[in-house]
Amino acid sequence: MSLRPSRRGLVPPFLAMDVLRAANERQAAGAEIIHLEVGQPGSSAPEPVLEAARHALASEPIGYTDALGIPPLRQAIAAHYQTQYGVLVDPAEVVVTTGSSAAFLLAFLAAFEPGDRVGLAIPGYPAYRNILSALEIEPVHIAVGENAHYQPTPELLDDLGSLDGLIVASPANPTGTMIGAAELARLTAYCRDRGIRLVSDEIYHGITYEAAAATAHAYGREAVIVNSFSKYYSMTGWRLGWMLVPPDLARSVECLAQNFYISPPALSQIAALPVFGCRVELDSHVARYRANRDLLIRTLGAAGLTRFAPAEGAFYLYVDISSLTRDSEEFCRRLLTETGVAVTPGLDFDPIKGGGWIRFSFAGSTEDVAEAARRLKDWLPRSRW
Repeated sequence: MSLRPSRRGLVPPFLAMDVLRAANERQAAGAEIIHLEVGQPGSSAPEPVLEAARHALASEPIGYTDALGIPPLRQAIAAHYQTQYGVLVDPAEVVVTTGSSAAFLLAFLAAFEPGDRVGLAIPGYPAYRNILSALEIEPVHIAVGENAHYQPTPELLDDLGSLDGLIVASPANPTGTMIGAAELARLTAYCRDRGIRLVSDEIYHGITYEAAAATAHAYGREAVIVNSFSKYYSMTGWRLGWMLVPPDLARSVECLAQNFYISPPALSQIAALPVFGCRVELDSHVARYRANRDLLIRTLGAAGLTRFAPAEGAFYLYVDISSLTRDSEEFCRRLLTETGVAVTPGLDFDPIKGGGWIRFSFAGSTEDVAEAARRLKDWLPRSRW
């Protein structure tokens, strides 16, 4: 009898990571690569975070912690909601996780059964649908575009039949679009009235350009809120995130976390304690992202690429290349090979129409973004699309 792999593991790849691997291989071989493919801040964690880590390494045992996270960090996260949003959060609602990726897995397992139907926007972050599929939960695509500001609406949900869950992201990956406070309140009420579990991805909060982001927690405690130290706080490799968990899911999430992870990384938790006091430095990164966004839009527009999703937050520009090609994977392969610029094909985010789109991450240095845009502008006329 031959062995066979589980079909639950046969999910599509995360193409951004495939591009990163190819770019790293070319870089190791001596090529000069500009990385605009992954959503990773170009800046390191703030110095108080690094100092807290150094002190902990010298004086702390760095052992297991409570599965839900160390109490001082849970308290700091709860205080952040009062300071930033004017929303009261009990530290008991806070669950510290091994990155937001672990938070999504815990949320989906605690909230949904195999066969449940969970709505999510397309284009959208591919790991949502791939994790759901691996757990035998049905991802229900919500085709969003300019008409819906690239976000789900109650009117779009009405056309999908019965749903058990809905995932929203504001600011969103890859589009950078946001759900305004009034619309988020309307979505939250819609889900509450119909028994739909809302999962709100808020990992790009803090990185906004026109208006501050609203948290779904302001409109009720039924939603699962997911956030992360990776994006605004520049702690990507520290693998630390958090959730706000509704009371009816609290014990399930705790038991799952105990068995899956034992605890989040102790060193990362201790190091994160001072990061909420680093907003001046962190906001300076957001100012750089804004400058990078504007530079990229200007240069791509001059190159003839003039249709973008409105990047109101996060650090991505989702660009329509359908006038050139409907094969975004081949476009990205050639762009990397011929110019050394790594970007992500839209098929990562939209398996239906993503062949005509690509995503730029502009979280790096302004010099890198400017050089990448210049190379692309020079390359397009001779690329023979």
